Amino acid sequence: MKISLVTPAGKQSRSGNRATASRWARIFRDLGHKVGIYVEDDGVDADMMVAVHAWRSAESIDRFAAIHPDRPLIVLLSGTDIYRFQESHPEPTHASMEKATALVCLHDLVHRAIPEQFHSKLHVIHQSAPPLPRPRAPSRNTFDICVVGHLREEKDSLRTAFAARLAPSESRLRVIHLGKAHNDEWARDGAAEAADNPRYFWRGETPGWQVRRIFSQCHAMVISSRMEGGANVVSEAAAAGLPVVASYIDGNVGLLGGDYEGYYPVADEAALAKVLHRAETEPAFLKRLGEQCQARASLFEPALERAAWTRLLATLTK
Repeated sequence: MKISLVTPAGKQSRSGNRATASRWARIFRDLGHKVGIYVEDDGVDADMMVAVHAWRSAESIDRFAAIHPDRPLIVLLSGTDIYRFQESHPEPTHASMEKATALVCLHDLVHRAIPEQFHSKLHVIHQSAPPLPRPRAPSRNTFDICVVGHLREEKDSLRTAFAARLAPSESRLRVIHLGKAHNDEWARDGAAEAADNPRYFWRGETPGWQVRRIFSQCHAMVISSRMEGGANVVSEAAAAGLPVVASYIDGNVGLLGGDYEGYYPVADEAALAKVLHRAETEPAFLKRLGEQCQARASLFEPALERAAWTRLLATLTK
């Protein structure tokens, strides 16, 4: 088939949406399909459209559905679709969901947040990640925590830095933050925090190979988001054998499981500080988090993501 893959993230973007689209394009090409990636497209020459983001890609979805009402249309529900735009922009968001032949989501609890009428269209496809090429070797002199994600409201991006301020003076905690500022305000806030907080190091936008290197050097990762559609950085951490400390939201629980022991209440830096202190001072606790992440890693194997797409595409093109 010729597939039009639409994502709101441009070619130079390192956002999750662009990374997802690029990985899916590789999978589709490996399966023998021709794929074009576009920010906007009507899909006039395409046999199928796969649209990342129900709200932001609504115009492309609408045009393709009008031109090709009988051709498959797959829509990925992003975190902001599920947890923001259904409330703030319900009509175009739900219209995209209605027009879709199939809805794809990235974690196991999305069904709890969307209208029941769309449940039959919903397919969970976990984002995959390869393991690290060699065992992790965290520093023995510092207790390093990484945060991987752009500085923006949805990520609650400075919460780990705020928690680090609450660490006892004898703590060896350092927070290494990899990610681009969403706008000038976030850039100012990130720079100000890095200048004033000796435990916080903001390194800005970082290529994937450097992220993986940081994974190998850190003791744990924090994902502090207020909302997530199923962050690939969680599957990457699990595949790397890196313990995760996560905000207690559906997008994280839907990947790590309800019995995971590394959660803290969203936006609560005092609670996060306690979990980080426990991870630093109780080796058995940190080891337990690592074991729990490794137990989930099998969900994120590249072969499983490919197999899930193979099944879905076969179903839609019968």
